Parts: sequence; structure tokens; C-alpha cells
Amino acid sequence: MQKLYLLVPLAPLAGAILAGFFGRRIGRAGAHWATILGVAVSLVASCYIAADVFNNGTKFDGPLYTWAVSGGIEFQVGFLIDRLTVLMMIVVTFVSLMVHIYTIGYMADDDGYQRFFAYISLFTFSMLMLVMSNNFLQLFFGWEAVGLVSYLLIGFWYKRPTAIYANLKAFLVNRVGDFGFVLGIGLIAAYFGSMHYATVFAMAPKLADETISLLGATPWMLMTVICICLFIGAMGKSAQFPLHVWLPDSMEGPTPISALIHAATMVTAGIFMVARMSPLFELSETALSFVMIIGAITAFSMALIAVVVYDIKRVVAYSTLSQLGYMTVALGASAYPAAIFHLYTHAFFKAALFLAAGSVIIAMHHEQDMRRMGGLRRYLPITYAVMLIGGLANAAFPPFAGFFSKETIIEAARVSSTPGHWFAYLCVLAGAYVTALYTFRLIFYAFHGKERFDTGAHAHGDHAGGTGAHGKDAHDDHGHHGGVPHESPWVVTVPLILLAIPSIVAGYVIGRMVFGDYFGDAIYIAPEHTAIARLAEGYHGVLGMITHAFFTLPFWLVVSGIATAWYLYIARPELPGVLRARFSGLVRVLENKYGLDDFNQRVFGDGAIGVGRLLWKVGDQVLIDGVAVNGSARLVGWLARVVRHAQTGLINTYAFAMIGTVAVAIGLAYWFMIRPIFQN
Repeated sequence: MQKLYLLVPLAPLAGAILAGFFGRRIGRAGAHWATILGVAVSLVASCYIAADVFNNGTKFDGPLYTWAVSGGIEFQVGFLIDRLTVLMMIVVTFVSLMVHIYTIGYMADDDGYQRFFAYISLFTFSMLMLVMSNNFLQLFFGWEAVGLVSYLLIGFWYKRPTAIYANLKAFLVNRVGDFGFVLGIGLIAAYFGSMHYATVFAMAPKLADETISLLGATPWMLMTVICICLFIGAMGKSAQFPLHVWLPDSMEGPTPISALIHAATMVTAGIFMVARMSPLFELSETALSFVMIIGAITAFSMALIAVVVYDIKRVVAYSTLSQLGYMTVALGASAYPAAIFHLYTHAFFKAALFLAAGSVIIAMHHEQDMRRMGGLRRYLPITYAVMLIGGLANAAFPPFAGFFSKETIIEAARVSSTPGHWFAYLCVLAGAYVTALYTFRLIFYAFHGKERFDTGAHAHGDHAGGTGAHGKDAHDDHGHHGGVPHESPWVVTVPLILLAIPSIVAGYVIGRMVFGDYFGDAIYIAPEHTAIARLAEGYHGVLGMITHAFFTLPFWLVVSGIATAWYLYIARPELPGVLRARFSGLVRVLENKYGLDDFNQRVFGDGAIGVGRLLWKVGDQVLIDGVAVNGSARLVGWLARVVRHAQTGLINTYAFAMIGTVAVAIGLAYWFMIRPIFQN
């Protein structure tokens, strides 16, 4: 069975190697077939492993390779195969397979075709190594590997300055989070003497009351510091406020990676990590409260920005930020099964939304501004149906998948005992209305109403200016050349349909996954944290939950959000402009993304430039060049000029100098050597 475990990550790696190193030899078809087969094999193997875990109760936790031993700590490559792992394996491989197939159509005319397939297959390998790890070393390897491949994919069109800026921004912001992540892992290694999950989790209760001194003599709870440091890493990877600023700009990359990395996999790595570390987080209520508050701020504040954005991909990107905030709130409420359940449902409907947005972009000849769309449902019926299904799931409208997971999180925040849960509850409750508003704003604005597009439009968006890293317009075969938009080819629409199906039905397993013993011992919830247990008491099946929803506040907030969007963008389409003018101050704040980008640029960006300029002017020019290099040269020159005056060419002058030197030497010898002898 261990060989099958190895096959799961190594099959995508083999595809990445073939496409990356031998892409020119095997051609475009060879590249996409190699990577698609690799991910398909990984998906089949993951399903087989999952069946074994659920039917036979199999659990594997063991090393595959010992890399090094230092100070008694073993650094190993190993796998932990349990119910949490197999769920993540299936989600990652299924969404990745859909994205690989979709990419055939979307990147059809891109010069970097083979390179792109190599990158996304390599990303799949990295993500699988992360979720399958049984120790912190391998977790960190996968953590950094997905960050590296994300950097490569965001800047895939490397001739576009905006893409290079975006991938550098993503890289630097994630370094901030990863610094905290490394500190957390370092504290675990120092105090637990092991990198193995099971060993650390077993020892954790014994160190629950351990304190350390960080600032002065003030004691800090060790477990709180470790958990907050680990969560800072999750804040970067899962784009939580204020380390969220990289994700909207990452839309500069091709749409397929938006679905793969920024909807279903990489950004959920932080959520998965916190759930995996539940035995540690359950020992620190302070850390749980910190997690919950950060998630609540992210969920509501990012949803507000989505209301004023016109770029179709960025609306979905801010939606992702908000939904990640919901997952984080669930983690803080100790509702780990609800967080993973929302991760699971969100992966399908958000990937569907991103890929449907990409289908719109293809049809609109790479126009991404919704103000130049309208009435598209007549031209893109399949894309519209998928966008509508994904939108209903995203807005948590019953009986779509997002309803079950999101409703559970809102209720978990309400009944939680974690400090700050009422603030979180109000944020996620208000977020239900805002989510429905911005979701159906997108649908009504882009697919309904009058047609606002120019059938002779030139490229905008993903290939703005006509080229990425290539020299001609991409997707010429799929754009509209002076004609009306039309539905995308089957390699684009089939993945959309396959993602739309679980967007409808994936929530029906809530009874077993959230309220049953689905995760077994993969997730630990302390007895005093009763949110999930209290919700389980009121759960009466899927049908009962759907029926009960019509009598709950979140449902009517969702309906109100949809109705508001219909009124503003269908019934009174002139009204949004009036409201934007009347509330221009608030709109500017939201369009400026609360000023966080400007703050980061002025404080950190310009600050770093200022420090660099200071080091250049003072350190390099004054101290190094001026003092050390040129100063030493001038000193030697000055000494040479002084000594030169002693070179007279007269023998009596030299004789006098020699006699004087001997006299001084005798005097010094007498004073320091002979005189002390006579004194004694």
C-alpha cells in the first residue's frame, strides 16, 4: 500500500518533469497528455486509498526516508494517511484534473503551453506532499513549494510588468507569514524535541502550562505563542487580513491558476494546517480567539470590496477572501469539521465560478470589465448555467452545497464559547447579505440586461495588449472577431459541468462529515468546546435543514441580497451610478482597498527604498568608498607627502636621523627594561 501512497504525489511530478524538461520533444499534445494522465492516476489512486481508509479503517503514519538526524531530532519524509488526508487528496486531484482539461482550451494559443502544464502539475505534486505529510519538515517543504510554484504561475506572462509586480508582491507577503510559521516550527523543535505530528500532539497536554519570556520578564504561554506563530503562516498562505493583499493582484496570472491555486488548493493550505494542528490550538483559547477575530474581519471587509469591483475575476477573488474568512471563523470556534466541510464545498463552486469567468473572458476576447458585458446569457448558455449554480452555492442558497457549510459556520459562531464569538457572528451574518449582493451583481450585470459590449473589441484582461510572454493574441480561435460572443469549446465547458454537479450535491454529506464521526481522531475538539455538539443536537437531516432554513435570519438576508442586486441591476440599472456618487467617500475607501496597499507601499516599499538609499549614500559612498577605500588611499598619500620631506639626499641628515633614532631606542629601553630592575 505504501507504493500506492507514493504514486499519488509522484504521478503528477512525473508529468511535470516530462512537460517541463521534454516539452519541445513531446510537443503540446504530449505535454498535456503527460500531465493530465499523471493527475488522473493520482485521482484514481486517491479514491482507492480513500475507500480503503473508510471501509477498512486503515490508517498509516510512518516514515519513508530519513533525511538527517540532528540533536536527536529526525528529519524525515513520511506520510500520514487518515480521513482528513484522503479528503484533501481527492479535492486537490479532482479540481486539478478539471483545471488541466480546461487549460487545453484556455491556453490553446499561448507560446508557454508546455511550461504552463509543467507548472500546474508541479503545483499538484507540492500540494499533495503538504497534505500527506506526517511531520513539520515535510509540511514546510510542501508549504514553500506551493508558494514557489504560485510565484511562477502568477508571473507566468513575465513580459507584463503588472504580472511581475503581482508575483513579487505575493512572494514577499507570504515571506512575512512564513517567518511566523518558521518560528512556530522552531519552538516545536526546541520544546518538543521532535518534528513528528503524533509525538508532538501526545506531548502537548504536558506542556500546556509551560511559559516562555519574549519581551522582558512577562511570561507568555508556550502553546499560545506556538499556535499564533503557526497561524501567522496561515494568514499569509490563506490570505487573511492584513496579509490578504497579494491574492487580488494574483489575478494577473491565467484564469486556470486562479481556480487551481486561489480557490481550491493553495489558499486552503492554511485552513487545513490549523485543522491538522487542532490538538495544539485546543490548548490555547487566546489563539482560538485571535483566529476567530481575524477570520471575522476578513469575511466581512473583503465582501464589501467585492461590491464595488468591476473586474469579473477580481469579484470572484474577493469572494474567495471572504469565504476563507468564514473557514477561519469556524476554526476559531473549534468547529474544525465545519471549516473543512466549507473548504470541501467551496473548492467545487469557487473553481466553477473562476472557470466560468474564464469562459466569459474567452468569449469576450479577453475583456474582464463587467461594464462592457451584459446580456451574455443568450450567447453563453452553459457558462451562464454554471455561473448561476456556482453563484447560488456561493451565496449559500438552499439546497446548493455552500448553504450547508456556510449556514453551519454562522451557527457555530453564534453558539461558540470562544471570546469574541458575538463579533464574529455579526460579521458572518452581515456577510451573508453582502455575499448574495455581490454574487448576483456579477450575474445580473454580466449576463442580464442590455448588451454593452463592442463586437469589434480588442484584447483586454488576461492578454491585455495582445501578448503575454508571446507575440500574438492568445485564443484567436475562441474570441469574437467583430461578431457576437459564442460558447466556449468542449474542453472548457465539460470541466465547468463536472464542477457544477458537486456544487449542487456536495453539501448533502453534512450529516456524516460535520455531525458524525467522519474525521475520527484526525481532528481533536476539547470537551469544553461544544459548538459542533450543540449544533448536532438540532440537526434533523438534510431535508430538515433545508426546511428549517426558511425560518432563519441568514436565509432571508441571502434573499434580501439577491433582491437588492435584482433591483439595482435589472429593475433600476441607473440607480447604482446614483448611489456611487452619493456615497463616493465610502466607494473610494473600498476601491482603494482600505488603503492597505498604499500603506504597504509607503511604509514597507518606500521605507525599504529609503533604507536602501541611506545605506547607499552613507554606508557605501561615505563609509566604504569615502572612508575605507578612498580614505585609506588619501591617508597613504598624505603620509607619503610627509615622509617625502625627510628625503633630502644629504648624508649628514640621514646620519643625524640614525643617531637620533638610536638615542630614542636606548632611552625607551632604559625606561621600560633597565630602570625597573634598579628600582626592585
